[in-house]
Amino acid sequence: QVQLVESGGGLAQAGGSLRLSCAASGFPVDYYAIGWFRQAPGKERTGVSCISGRGGSTIFDADFVEGRFTTSRDNAKNTVYLQMNSLRPEHSAVYRCAVFRGQACVRWQRELAECWGQGTQVNGST
Repeated sequence: QVQLVESGGGLAQAGGSLRLSCAASGFPVDYYAIGWFRQAPGKERTGVSCISGRGGSTIFDADFVEGRFTTSRDNAKNTVYLQMNSLRPEHSAVYRCAVFRGQACVRWQRELAECWGQGTQVNGST
């Protein structure tokens, strides 16, 4: 049974940090693409990042370009992480991870996930 469970969300003060975990079962994360999405109330779900299988290359948004977020994979723990630093109110949303068919992140860009986690709430306060 394929399952993803997110954890690590919560309330962070402005400029604070949170590390989200996406624990996978039923498949090895090192062979599949795992992506993160955020969805704030009243807004559409948007992609945050994706880490591909095997090679571990990533796709990311401006938060990664600016050095605030990083994503990584621990194959031994079968878990993908989203490290969020310098949190701001605009980062507040439900964050969900998802697994995509194949090792590339092309389906992450299309939001065609095979399985979604239940989500974890992140609140970046002022």
